[in-house]
Amino acid sequence: MLWVKAFHIIFVVTWFAALFYLPRLFVYHAMSDDKVSNERFKVMERKLYRGIMTPSAVLTVIFGGWMLSFYPLEQIAAMHWLHAKLTLIAMLLAYHFYCGRLLKQFKEDANKRSHIFYRWFNEAPVLILIAVVILVVVKPF
Repeated sequence: MLWVKAFHIIFVVTWFAALFYLPRLFVYHAMSDDKVSNERFKVMERKLYRGIMTPSAVLTVIFGGWMLSFYPLEQIAAMHWLHAKLTLIAMLLAYHFYCGRLLKQFKEDANKRSHIFYRWFNEAPVLILIAVVILVVVKPF
């Protein structure tokens, strides 16, 4: 089980690194106004989303699900902190897929939002990370 937990944590870290960096790229992309920069950001965003962010999310979910399989259903049903954590993870997955939609808009040169929107948008995974860590470590309920 410790190996599974170790790999789960590794992929959580890589997923969050990408979740923090991609919206930051969106900030810079929204501020750029020359063709060379726009094309460079498109490549960087695509490689980050497809090459790091999505595989990390998939592996995070796989190893997290594997860890859950070590516990009987009755025990999982009583872990209310875990239910809250899984709800936050569902929100994080929605954020992830929304980033994919934004990536597509940038790819098609159809972005309508300013860099200020993306600066605020970039804060959502931070709040989720704080809440998830507190739930996992403190287990308040």
